[in-house]
Amino acid sequence: MAATPSSSAAGATNIMLAIFEKKTNSVDLYRPLRNYIAFNYSEREAQNLEDDLQTLKQQRADIERHSDPSLPSRRDLLQSYFRALCLVETRFPISPDPAHVNALTFVWFDAFKPKQKSSQQNIHLEKASVLFNLGAVYSQIGLSYDRNTVDGRRQASHAFIAAAGAFAYLRDNASMKASIGGSATVDISGECAGMLEKLMLAQAQECVFENSIAKGSTPGVCSKISRQVGLYYEEALAALNVAPLNTHFDKSWIAHVQLKSALFYAEACFRYGLELHEKEEIAEEIARLRSAINVLTEAKRNSKGAAAQILDAIGKLEANINRNLERAVKENDRVYLMRVPSPSSLPPLAAFSMVKPMAMSEVLDASKEKMFASLVPDSSTKALSRYTEMVDDIIRMQAEKLQQASELTRVRLKEMELPDSILALEGNFTLPTSLKEDVEAVQISGGPAGLEAELQQLRDLRRVNQELLVQTEELLQKEAREDSQFRSQFGTKWTRPQSSTLTKNLQDRLNRFAGNLKQAAESDGRIERSVRENSAFMSILDARPIESALPTLARPIMSLDQNEDAIVGSLKQSLRQLETLGAQRAGLEDMLKEMKRKDDILPKLMTSTGSHEDLFKKEIAKYDHICEEIAQNIEAQEQLLMQIQAQNDEFSALFNLEDYKASREKCYKQIEAAIAKFREIKDNINEGLKFYVTLQDAITNVKQQSNDFVMTRNIQCREMIEDVQRQVAGLSFQDKSSGAFSSSYPPVGSQNQRPSTQQTDPRPQTPYYQPPEQPPVSSYGQPLPSYGSAAHQPPPPYHIPPTSAPPYQPHQVHQQAPAEYGQPAYPGWRGPYYNAPAQQPGSVPRPPYTVPSPYPPPHQGGYYKQQ
Repeated sequence: MAATPSSSAAGATNIMLAIFEKKTNSVDLYRPLRNYIAFNYSEREAQNLEDDLQTLKQQRADIERHSDPSLPSRRDLLQSYFRALCLVETRFPISPDPAHVNALTFVWFDAFKPKQKSSQQNIHLEKASVLFNLGAVYSQIGLSYDRNTVDGRRQASHAFIAAAGAFAYLRDNASMKASIGGSATVDISGECAGMLEKLMLAQAQECVFENSIAKGSTPGVCSKISRQVGLYYEEALAALNVAPLNTHFDKSWIAHVQLKSALFYAEACFRYGLELHEKEEIAEEIARLRSAINVLTEAKRNSKGAAAQILDAIGKLEANINRNLERAVKENDRVYLMRVPSPSSLPPLAAFSMVKPMAMSEVLDASKEKMFASLVPDSSTKALSRYTEMVDDIIRMQAEKLQQASELTRVRLKEMELPDSILALEGNFTLPTSLKEDVEAVQISGGPAGLEAELQQLRDLRRVNQELLVQTEELLQKEAREDSQFRSQFGTKWTRPQSSTLTKNLQDRLNRFAGNLKQAAESDGRIERSVRENSAFMSILDARPIESALPTLARPIMSLDQNEDAIVGSLKQSLRQLETLGAQRAGLEDMLKEMKRKDDILPKLMTSTGSHEDLFKKEIAKYDHICEEIAQNIEAQEQLLMQIQAQNDEFSALFNLEDYKASREKCYKQIEAAIAKFREIKDNINEGLKFYVTLQDAITNVKQQSNDFVMTRNIQCREMIEDVQRQVAGLSFQDKSSGAFSSSYPPVGSQNQRPSTQQTDPRPQTPYYQPPEQPPVSSYGQPLPSYGSAAHQPPPPYHIPPTSAPPYQPHQVHQQAPAEYGQPAYPGWRGPYYNAPAQQPGSVPRPPYTVPSPYPPPHQGGYYKQQ
């Protein structure tokens, strides 16, 4: 114990107490800890942690030797060493257990009775002793400042506050663990630590009182501060007067604390008496001053061993009190004549604390220390996993609440059709998403206005097919006329088959194509009539934007109180508030996720020496404020939704919302029906376009076959003419020889004469042209169902004779035999045309209008649909 006097404005009350440090014996931390690392982890790990082990060893040596006499350096050393001990405690089990670090024994001596000592094979004694020494060093720092200056008194007060914090931390975190087994000394017990905490607070508050006097604070303020000084001393005195401290401390300690408590009580009465005198409350002033004199008189009886400075201060204060008391008694006897109350009937003096123990948890927090960071015991890993699960449960639960609140808002607003009705009033409404997408698809494809262009393309394709058909028929008819002319000219000598016999199959196919075109034209007509009849009905789809065709929500024609704007405004404001709450929920969810991302308690787990449950409870509490905000947000939303419901009911009644909804739904159905009709017509047109393109391929194929047929017949025609002319020339020569010449053919030129040896035709006497065997039934040889005419579809709305072929035939032209007319003109003849390789199916170049249709294929159904 040490005391340093200095002067004070309040008198010689400046003597204070400081605590000496505990002493210890040397101990080697390096070797036992290194052996433990090498045995339980690896030698490599021990080598990697060599620097940390050396640092710890050096810190313990400095603690033992007091290598640096500077008090701030000593304070920093004790703090660093304590943080290192926290790391050691969580990684190295120190105990007599053979599996633990059992070669360490810590020995510490009592600070107040140095002959008493404690030795333990655990780290708790070491930590408690270091904390005690830290508080002692802080008290010595506080006593080292010159309290004759304002700054010195302020710094001294801060040092005593820190000392109080160190002793409070010792009491709350280390005393009980170090005292297990009863082997700890009294100085680190919870009772002694609590007493020293109050003593340091009393001295810190005393510094504040000295500063208050120095800067001239009012008597009332000084009285309250002084009274709190006395209360702190009284609490310390109460702890010193009970076991085990009443027999452990020197009598001078008890006398010092007792005199200080009496001194500052009397000081508070004296200062308060000055204030009472100014208020002319003389009777209470007299009672307060008499109470102060009684306390000082009682304290002086037990002042044995007290410092002379305190006794001098008491004497000066007693003189001042007696002077004021004498003055107050005279004034009361002469002027006020008040009845003086007894001191016991007076209320307690007011007190005001200006100090509190420093929170040492941050100063001594070892979670940011890197020493032994690579050593992570399994227990810490499991504890971290459990804490992570707890955090995940909280976040999942809160996220579900937020999502449910958002979904509830969406459903409730949809039931009330908000904000759609507000937007409809302002002209900013829109179609339902699915319906709007259908309308946009119709408009992208050209809309009803674009159907006329597609109908024109249908007409153009029909015209092209008709022209191809006419050209093919004329080609065959021309060949038939030429054959008929030669047959009439040569008579029986013209022996080849008639054209009508050979072209029957081609003519039949052309006739079927003509019938198909005729029926297709009728279907085209029905489509055109459907477009004309439904043009006005479908014109709604051409509206851009489509919302312009919807009915509007109008204000009432007549209003009694003209409160429409107020109702709409309040509803809008409530919706904005609801939107704000939704944005807040999104922010709260992000805050939860961000907090979890940054929440790493492993360093705290590695330095925590208490229960993991206590640490978890403390750390989980970080999420409480966000959870509370979420609960408040959801509650506020529920109240707001109830308010919006009432406002919307009023809005609906005022603006006749039900009629608007009915007209709007009617418009929706009209748009849906127009889309259905447009798609039906569009599908029919696409079927027609597809049919005409397919039919064009088929007609082109038949035309190519007809061209081949006509070419072959022309070659045959020329050869037969030559044969006939040779026969006529031979007969004429024989007639000249016999003297008789008769011929109905004209003479043959010399260029067509042949030797007589070739008059007899060696070829077999068979018809010049043999029709090929009947090929398989052609694709166009019999009626087939029209496009899309599945069995389940209803019949078309027009009458078609059951025996007639459907108007549009499926495109199967590539499945026909390409060499239908590929036989030689007559046996033994090989013309240049037939020397060419056989034509492959589909090799004929596609005529115009055979490019792929620019229109999308129909979704369903066929070309023939009800119009």
